[in-house]
Amino acid sequence: MGVADLKDIAQAAYGRELRDVTRLHGGSKKGVYRLTLDDGTTGIAYVWRASEDYWPTHEHDPLFGNASGRDLFLTAHTALSEAGACVPRLVLVDRDTIVVEDLGGEFLEKLLDHDTEALERLWDDLQAVHQRTSPRYGRPSALQPEDAPPVPDVVLERALKHLAECCERVPRIAAERERLETQLRQRHATIEPRPEYGLIHGELGPDHVLVADGRPVLIDIEGVMFFDVEWEHVFLELRFGRHYRPVKGLDPQRMSLYRLAQYLSLVEGPLRLLDGDFPHRAAMREIAEQNIERALTA
Repeated sequence: MGVADLKDIAQAAYGRELRDVTRLHGGSKKGVYRLTLDDGTTGIAYVWRASEDYWPTHEHDPLFGNASGRDLFLTAHTALSEAGACVPRLVLVDRDTIVVEDLGGEFLEKLLDHDTEALERLWDDLQAVHQRTSPRYGRPSALQPEDAPPVPDVVLERALKHLAECCERVPRIAAERERLETQLRQRHATIEPRPEYGLIHGELGPDHVLVADGRPVLIDIEGVMFFDVEWEHVFLELRFGRHYRPVKGLDPQRMSLYRLAQYLSLVEGPLRLLDGDFPHRAAMREIAEQNIERALTA
């Protein structure tokens, strides 16, 4: 996608001519582009079009299936802003494109070893986000009905599906299928009911946090929903490693189930993405391999 494709968007957003377009790294369901205007200023365009989506198929469920799109972005932007988290300022909302401010700065993953202040601010912001609660889970604009299955049931069903699909692709997992299924069911059986759910980002790694003027800014926010916060914390401890900050009050039974469920998801998803023409193939294979090992030793 080049200048000709986005010149009208730039004109509508800034009232200026578009000089250059650069596709930024990342984004498997949307295109992310830096717009450089004729005066040298820049903006960021998120583009949701079929040509930008590398996934061959999407899960058809209201929570995890195809967590992408303009409307989900806008809903998440509002929810996170109201919770006190920092997100990029909206400049333009179009039919299939959103333009936000270009904050510059660095991704937190490059700063983890020396910007402790930004990391601590992130943990504080996340605690505030997680304290926003709802008696029903789901997207902020589409909460599940009161009689919907409990979150652990949803996670178990999805994990069993992923286990089956992993067995079709990974002989090492197929050889351990019975044991892994037993582990999932046993961990699920110990979980007690819960009356409310916290707001979570849904896929928060240090590559989804920009640091601008010392403040952590959340990006790739379309997966925001009300859910068990343990789901988020399992992903945080996985992605942040030794930089992860544990918090009090997490349910160890949920953490145990959700770890194994996420490992299986992070095998199935990357391998399915590789069925298509996703360009960063080595990275996806590495994610799958790492989580095969995690699943087999969880």
